[in-house]
Amino acid sequence: MKKTGVIMLIAAGMAVTGCDTIQEFLHRPDPPLKGRRLAVLPTTDLLKADARISDVKVTLPRPAINGEWPQINGYPNHAMHHLALGKSPLRSWSVTIGTGSQRRGWLSFSRSRRLLARPIIGGSSVFSMDAEGIVRAFDLKDGRRLWSVSVLPRHEKDGDIGGAIAYENSRVIAATGAAEIVVLDAIDGKVIWRKQTDAPVRSGPAVSRGRIFIVTAENTVLAYDVRDGTKLWSYAGVAAKTGILGGGSPAVDEGMLVASRSSGEIVALRVENGQSVWTESVTADRRRNQISGLTAIAASPVIDRGVVYAGSDTGRLVATELFSGRRLWDVEIGGLHTPWVAGDYVFVLTNRATLAALQRSDGKVRWAIRLDRFTDDKDLEFGRPFWTGPVLAGDRLLVAGSHGEALSVSPYTGEVIGWIPLTEGVFIQPVVAQRTVLFLDDSGRLTAMR
Repeated sequence: MKKTGVIMLIAAGMAVTGCDTIQEFLHRPDPPLKGRRLAVLPTTDLLKADARISDVKVTLPRPAINGEWPQINGYPNHAMHHLALGKSPLRSWSVTIGTGSQRRGWLSFSRSRRLLARPIIGGSSVFSMDAEGIVRAFDLKDGRRLWSVSVLPRHEKDGDIGGAIAYENSRVIAATGAAEIVVLDAIDGKVIWRKQTDAPVRSGPAVSRGRIFIVTAENTVLAYDVRDGTKLWSYAGVAAKTGILGGGSPAVDEGMLVASRSSGEIVALRVENGQSVWTESVTADRRRNQISGLTAIAASPVIDRGVVYAGSDTGRLVATELFSGRRLWDVEIGGLHTPWVAGDYVFVLTNRATLAALQRSDGKVRWAIRLDRFTDDKDLEFGRPFWTGPVLAGDRLLVAGSHGEALSVSPYTGEVIGWIPLTEGVFIQPVVAQRTVLFLDDSGRLTAMR
């Protein structure tokens, strides 16, 4: 792997996997102590429903069928609105995508691998990349495996590979921590081209209108031609001392690209030439998370109707005008997850397991619920579950947990309206396309429900 000045904190990586589960560090965890568990850190979330808008009725656009989920957060602008999904989806098929998250020896952080890449859907196929950097294609209808190919160099043996995959025009684009972009034919998996990048890629590529955009571990934004790998432009960044594996993917819309950086900033660039338009900080003045010195952004920015929505783990969600960079509003909350925008609302999942609906116009909280209230005591033996999501589909918000369960929540009231049992813990956002929802658990098992 190409060396870089960026030091990826193991503690930061664990923020993605649930900071409370200490047994994740150990090869053989001790049995839990008997007795009632009490929270060591404060559990009161600052995000609460605003009484001034308690009588406002939540309305959303009607669900629409989407044929694809082509990159890390769906469409290039990361705004998928309201997706179609059946009322009571049942398990259709389940397959293994290869190697899931693993630890190699007692406390051997340097030789650990985490499953970070989200599955994507393009055409009639599902594509995945496992923890060993093997990309596989499956038939969306029945889960039948179509092909598999490794995108890592042979010498790449140790450590998290990072990165993710994307799809456009029958091509699968893989960007990895091995400092490479590899483009595959989506039909048979053959390598079309591969290029070295300036530094390891720790987040998913954004693909739009024949261009590939990535952010490296040194905060450099790069643009390539998807046809042959020609480098179109680069926007230099400053490497941060700390970062999070699997950071946010750039958002692209209306000729603009918005990328998050491990410095805690988002930068808006022109798609054509990489020229900087504005920069905005999304870090909070007071940091409340366990890694108080970390400013990296794990969530992807979202562009919707001329407004950028971006948040950081350190506690701020910001709405900014796309072309001017003028801040419209901000709310002091922390989250590792990309906000979901639909209609006049922004749905967010905070670090304190609070799911909430915010008004798109001013950031006021219409409703907020604590997800841990709906967790069995046995699932709290090793700490609070890590939740991922949300995804709005079929008139409910889907969130999945590290304790092997997903919840359906009403986007209109915040009430829990259903439970979905899963085989293993899930740390990766569900994916929805063609009225099918996919859950990828930490063991590497992909389950389709429709």
